[in-house]
Amino acid sequence: MPQQLLGEALPGPLPEWFPRGMALLRDPSLNKGSAFTARERDVLGLSGLLPPHVSTQEEQVARVLENFRRVDTPLERFIMLQSLQDRNEALFYRVIMENPDEMMPVIYTPTVGVACQQYGHIYRSPRGLYVSAENRGQVASLLRNWPYRDARIIVVTDGERILGLGDLGANGMGIPIGKLALYTACAGVHPRRCLPVMFDIGTNNESLLEDPLYLGLRRRRLTGAEYDELMAEFLDATQEVFPGVLVQFEDFANHNAFRVLQAYRDCCPCFNDDIQGTAAVTLAGVLSALRVTNRPMRDQTFLFLGAGEAATGIADLLVSALVAEGMEEAAARRRAWMVDSRGLVVRGRLALAEHKRPYAHEHPPVDSFLEAVEALRPTAIIGVGAVPGAFSREVIETMTRLNDRPIVFALSNPTSRAECTAEQAYAWSGGQALFASGSPFDPLDLDGRRFVPRQGNNSYIFPGVGLGAVAVQASRVTDGMFMVAARVLAETVHDADLAQGSLFPALSRVREVSARIAVAVAEVAFAEELAGIECPADLGAWVEAQMYHPEYVSYVG
Repeated sequence: MPQQLLGEALPGPLPEWFPRGMALLRDPSLNKGSAFTARERDVLGLSGLLPPHVSTQEEQVARVLENFRRVDTPLERFIMLQSLQDRNEALFYRVIMENPDEMMPVIYTPTVGVACQQYGHIYRSPRGLYVSAENRGQVASLLRNWPYRDARIIVVTDGERILGLGDLGANGMGIPIGKLALYTACAGVHPRRCLPVMFDIGTNNESLLEDPLYLGLRRRRLTGAEYDELMAEFLDATQEVFPGVLVQFEDFANHNAFRVLQAYRDCCPCFNDDIQGTAAVTLAGVLSALRVTNRPMRDQTFLFLGAGEAATGIADLLVSALVAEGMEEAAARRRAWMVDSRGLVVRGRLALAEHKRPYAHEHPPVDSFLEAVEALRPTAIIGVGAVPGAFSREVIETMTRLNDRPIVFALSNPTSRAECTAEQAYAWSGGQALFASGSPFDPLDLDGRRFVPRQGNNSYIFPGVGLGAVAVQASRVTDGMFMVAARVLAETVHDADLAQGSLFPALSRVREVSARIAVAVAEVAFAEELAGIECPADLGAWVEAQMYHPEYVSYVG
């Protein structure tokens, strides 16, 4: 890989491979646009191809922001930023890193949901790789078509359960692209080390199959042995073509998510963000909330709305945290309850899915979520079922009657799927709710008090976990890494954050937080003998040295 792609200045004369003229302006990893100096323009065949003024990167950022703020709709802003990423990566990431509160809701949740729904209609230029059901027997050669040999992190989805929107087929490619943009913006993983993959095995979404602009395979989803064989070929090929590459599974449906993770987690470095990343960020939010309630973990009872991969992953990590504090595992599991579309998940129910069984406890059937709150008297309710409005006024008021400071996590996204809004949680609880959400909500004033809700967003967790794993070439990604990531994240929350209702740190600190998580994850990798390098004398400095900074370098002396 060219040194400049790793953020270093090019030494000596330009190599033969270095593009010139329009080819250079069309390479987003090298293009500086109007910031090319007069000397670079002369040497690189750019004279006359650019306006005469040599811009600073700061001037370019100002221009982007001015135009961004003129655009009316989030989707149009998404398209604008996507176009910027396609022509000048360094400028794109500098804009994101310097304005995270404004930009991250556009490049990811909640706008990415709308972008995925419209993906075939707003498609501009290729990004990432498509592995389809038609590529059986050819996946390794297909991966070799990727132009950058130093891929370290792959984010892959099969598009079956995109956010809370369901089966979006190949339109789900927006998710890996967005997640990997966050890897770079939040943790400094170099964009050339990031590979988005769409595992396109069809769609059962009739509207997409009938859409003339749909870009994916027009067939029903591959299932059963055929699905498993293609997934096995894909994962084998990732390790063959990019040895040691970390694979992050994203937005798979329950019936595949658990099975695929269990099949491969001990074979290669991989994790499922919806199961493990969501669990870690939720545990961090709980630990922050307990600093306000002054009640220990062992006194908590958690009630989930939803019983899928997110709920199970969160519950498993909460149980591990309780066990770490000395509670027996069986007793710890009884602290977590789940409500699905059929009511409270109980042991006597017939035909329980395997992943629900550990949280199916002895209890009479309960039909509604409100009745479950009344019966179980939870200290925390956690919404991960994508049932909008499910945390009704009656639910919040009941939680407040049962608890001085009820923990209310409405984690489903995009915003249209949120169980309640921040304003509802605070207003209906008289300002007592300890609230976090999956989508962003604006600060608000209530009864003379300022509330600043923050997202319980996986972007606080997975970038740091991935950075730590690849920095030390970890051969596996373990539950211990997510446990330590959650604890580190909670430790970064200041008392001033808690005083305004914020259970997570400001997004402006996310790179600092990710670096701390990465160091802690790397320490776990060494402790568990999973690291592929010798432990550096200064692990923190080693991790920092891996982080990309979107600054222009000089191409000519």
